[in-house]
Amino acid sequence: MQYVSTRGEAPVLGFEDVILSGLARDGGLYLPETWPQLSPETIAGFAGQPYAEVATQVIKPFVGDALSDEVLGQLTRDAYAGFNHPAITPLVQTAPGEFILELFHGPTLAFKDLAMQFLGHLFAHVLEKRGQRMTIVGATSGDTGGAAIEAMRGRKGIDVFMLHPKGRVSDVQRRMMTTATDANVFNIALEGNFDDCQAILKALFNDHAFRDRTNMGGVNSINWARVMAQAVYYFVAGVALGAPYRPVSFSVPTGNFGDIFAGYVARKMGLPINQLIIATNVNDILARTFATGVYETGMVIPTSSPSMDIQVSSNFERLLFEASGRDAPRVRAYMAGLSQSGRFEIEQSAQKKLHQGFAAERVGEDEISQTIKLEHQQAGYLLDPHTAVGLAASRKTSRAGQTPMICLSTAHPAKFPDAVERMSGVKPSLPPHLSGLFDREEKMTTLPNDVSRVRDFIDKKVLPA
Repeated sequence: MQYVSTRGEAPVLGFEDVILSGLARDGGLYLPETWPQLSPETIAGFAGQPYAEVATQVIKPFVGDALSDEVLGQLTRDAYAGFNHPAITPLVQTAPGEFILELFHGPTLAFKDLAMQFLGHLFAHVLEKRGQRMTIVGATSGDTGGAAIEAMRGRKGIDVFMLHPKGRVSDVQRRMMTTATDANVFNIALEGNFDDCQAILKALFNDHAFRDRTNMGGVNSINWARVMAQAVYYFVAGVALGAPYRPVSFSVPTGNFGDIFAGYVARKMGLPINQLIIATNVNDILARTFATGVYETGMVIPTSSPSMDIQVSSNFERLLFEASGRDAPRVRAYMAGLSQSGRFEIEQSAQKKLHQGFAAERVGEDEISQTIKLEHQQAGYLLDPHTAVGLAASRKTSRAGQTPMICLSTAHPAKFPDAVERMSGVKPSLPPHLSGLFDREEKMTTLPNDVSRVRDFIDKKVLPA
């Protein structure tokens, strides 16, 4: 399997080079040259299989001969061995035809664990095989940081630098990062918002001299391996509800578009998905884009669902590439417009393709609060604010063909205890393995929103590649 950049000016790479490089050298994002197909018989065969076994079969076509079947199988088994539910991603029915897919049973209580635990084992294997060191630099709106640090902490040959927006993540999210005192972990509290963190990350990737001397890699969903691994739970959930013999739909609370693009990947591989609902909070650039055809950034508004407080959705570039017929010059023009003026307008032909199988809904703070309150009162089920966005959006959307609707639950409510208590009257407790989180020492460095200051900090800390 070979991989191409959405901007068409970076080298075509194989699997190992793609996962170690993260962002393409032309600033684009990598995608497979062709989409592998799974037969209906193969998909039906996932029924009743362990999650790790399904993961091996879904990921294998993207890996090609870069990993043997034995190595890939061991990596997936190791990745999911530490999850706190035997099903890994259990389904809970909340209403007729409506299901919650719980993606928070990993070590940091967020959906990011499902890809990050795999990525940690994959990185370690490839780096050891190549005899290389790696500097991972990431940006987080809350959950990516904790999941990445948990997956990479203490690993030989890997240094981790994670940027988060100072004061804009929950206390639990922050402490899941800053209480990791391993020598290879460095937390940076940036004086800015998540989009600022993400802009610095991209600037560092595009500084090729820095990138080369530190052997810089990425764990954000710009890294293809993240999206690839997330496609697995769409298959697991779909098959549990009758796929491939009947279609299913998904509602996905999303800010950076990586999680829902993984659903698009599953559909391209053969999973019959009727609708993918893009559920946004009031930072609604994606909902506005689908309504108007104009992608235009605005001010980031802090909300009760901070992991979605984003105005630049990096992974949307992958869908633009697909919708424009893989026209890399067109994508470059879109991204140039975004860089120059903070906006671009999508061509009519591409807009039509974007709407095929997608819907988008905006959910306000009052709707989030009401959804959490009523779901707890009526079903006895406690939602986190992000999951509430997904559930509310699904209920606002016209249900195509009345297929089963699966709402992705992206975080445990205990990651946002104050917001959940305010909205439901119940303060969720952390699971036992995190009960001492607030007693642990924190380690982080505060830096201004300045790429040179961040680059200098990393240069001083990292060992030569």
